[in-house]
Amino acid sequence: MKERMTAQRLKTLKGQEPLVWLTAYDFTQAQLAEEAGIDVILVGDSAGTTVMGYDSTLPVTLNDMVYHAKLVRRGAPNTMMAVDLPFLTYTSAEQALQSAGRLMQEALADAVKLEGGRRVMNAVDALISHDIPIIGHLGLTPQSVHAMGGYRVQARTHDSIRHLVDDAQALADHGVAALVLEGIPDRVAAYVTEQVPVPTIGIGAGNQTDGQVLVFHDCLGLSSCYPKFAKPFADVRRVMLSALEQYGSEVRSRAFPDDDHSYHVTDKEWDAFWSQEQTR
Repeated sequence: MKERMTAQRLKTLKGQEPLVWLTAYDFTQAQLAEEAGIDVILVGDSAGTTVMGYDSTLPVTLNDMVYHAKLVRRGAPNTMMAVDLPFLTYTSAEQALQSAGRLMQEALADAVKLEGGRRVMNAVDALISHDIPIIGHLGLTPQSVHAMGGYRVQARTHDSIRHLVDDAQALADHGVAALVLEGIPDRVAAYVTEQVPVPTIGIGAGNQTDGQVLVFHDCLGLSSCYPKFAKPFADVRRVMLSALEQYGSEVRSRAFPDDDHSYHVTDKEWDAFWSQEQTR
């Protein structure tokens, strides 16, 4: 069995073989991720758009994250699990501790992830001082979708690149275990990766980061549309749709369930029942 990742071990893998992360939101997805040897499962607040049907992550609550993380932990007991702190659950040090505490105690998270750089440093410091491992998240931060004017690539100007690099260095200096870099140019991500001593995990950030993360549904081809950076490694949506159509067809034609998929009673027992039924 593969050794379970920890936040401390994660830091030591900087610059080594690329790390493989994947989101998961339920028991079955987590089982598959663990069987596939995924290094870290991220229970993302992307559950809001992938499994809850929202158009952003903003409506996702802490209760939602606790629920999904519990499912994932049961499905992948031997894989490191990082869980997102959702929108407006870490606006102060005290709130961050309460929110992260629930994810650690109730869902048995190994680490929590939060979005933002120096502006969230009070929360970062509070969590680390209480021995709660943290994953940072910079670049395109979905919880800031309205402030960013939509899901747009970030750090494309020299000033914004400098700001992102400074945020990354600050987070690393304050003790985060890793940094997710989302939706930024590949050269920027490569430079940040060189500058910080902790692993960088890219999603839409090129292939020079220390690892990659994809959303489960994008990875398996379950989504109906995909961002530029997402590569479906299968077309599971097509397979599932075909199977459901065939199911409907066979039910309507009474081809399903057939004899092999039905339970039976012996002729002797049925005849005995029927004899009794006739005398009633």
